[in-house]
Amino acid sequence: MYTLTRHILIELIKIFVIALVALTSMFVVVGVVKQAMAEGLPLSGIPRLIPYVLPDMLRFTVPATLLLATTTVLARMSGANEIVAIKALGISPMTVITPILVVAFFLSLVTVWLNDLAVSWGRVGAQRVIIEAAEEIAYNTLRTQRFFSAPGFTIGVKRVEGRRLVHVTLSIQTNANSPAAHITADEAELRADPANNVLKIIARNGKFEIPGTVDFQFPHDEIEREMPLRDATKTDGDASKPSWMPLRDIPIEIAKSEQSIRDLDQELAAVNAFAMLSGDFGALANPEVWQGQEGQRADLQTHHHQLRTEPHRRWSSGFSCLFFVWIGAPMAIRLRRGDFLTSFFLCFMPILIVYYPAMIYGVGGSKHGSIPPWSVWGCNALLLLWGAYLLRKVIRY
Repeated sequence: MYTLTRHILIELIKIFVIALVALTSMFVVVGVVKQAMAEGLPLSGIPRLIPYVLPDMLRFTVPATLLLATTTVLARMSGANEIVAIKALGISPMTVITPILVVAFFLSLVTVWLNDLAVSWGRVGAQRVIIEAAEEIAYNTLRTQRFFSAPGFTIGVKRVEGRRLVHVTLSIQTNANSPAAHITADEAELRADPANNVLKIIARNGKFEIPGTVDFQFPHDEIEREMPLRDATKTDGDASKPSWMPLRDIPIEIAKSEQSIRDLDQELAAVNAFAMLSGDFGALANPEVWQGQEGQRADLQTHHHQLRTEPHRRWSSGFSCLFFVWIGAPMAIRLRRGDFLTSFFLCFMPILIVYYPAMIYGVGGSKHGSIPPWSVWGCNALLLLWGAYLLRKVIRY
């Protein structure tokens, strides 16, 4: 019995490791190159980006490669009538399936951890690499396109000579309520300052103008302006989003969110009560006031729903390893095909058609509050029922 279990586990782990390395390597290369091209990251920054992208790739490749390994091992055994021989000896097929389910359970825990690591460490680290390369990203874009834009500022140049920008047109707008400052200069230079998280723009021999306010020239001087590095790289990550938070911080944020909603309700009740007592019925009848109040509360409520959904999403996504194997193992045995690729795709296609749409629906509905957060587990529940039906068929027949 132990010899059979050991043989199955060795074959499973061997195929799993080979497939995982191959598929993850391909995904990492494609993912890194895609992100580097989208952000304009120089080649020197790609090796630094790989460790941060790796957990994000692994959380998708681990369930798929485990399913591939499971269907390969069991399809080969079933196709060679080894499962029939085992049943003829009075040994339950669960003897073959149970070790694989145990491995899948522990890999599910690892995948939950990878889900948490990918969003709380991987995304932040990748963003930091891009931010630190802001100077090179801007220079590379200016060399190829002669124009670089980011939230709050734009730069146009005639040409780039080394680190020197020639015939520069610069527009900077610090906020939406103030007019943009325009700088035209014979030359300029960009310098990143990661310590202070700013990108410095140093212009020489030119003109500074804010329409209707300031207008002067600096022929023998230079002007220095600073932009946040996050703006300069056009990164849109936000550590305050639930999808970027570590799991350990989410319960604390849920408590804060609940308190914020209670505080807002009390504040709105006090404001409206005072309006009634003071006879300010115009404010009470003003639809814009009510819409503003409802909008404030809706934003807080949406954030609260997202916080409550996120732990369920990560745990249910991580345990897809176990539920993929739960249906893949009995299906591979029932198909009795030695061709492992056919068995894998016949197992994976129903998952692709049923599991992922159900997951998207559950996550979307939970984040908007239309269904409970635990509904995210509905996609796994479907696989559980489906797998139980297949497993019953395998054991009985």
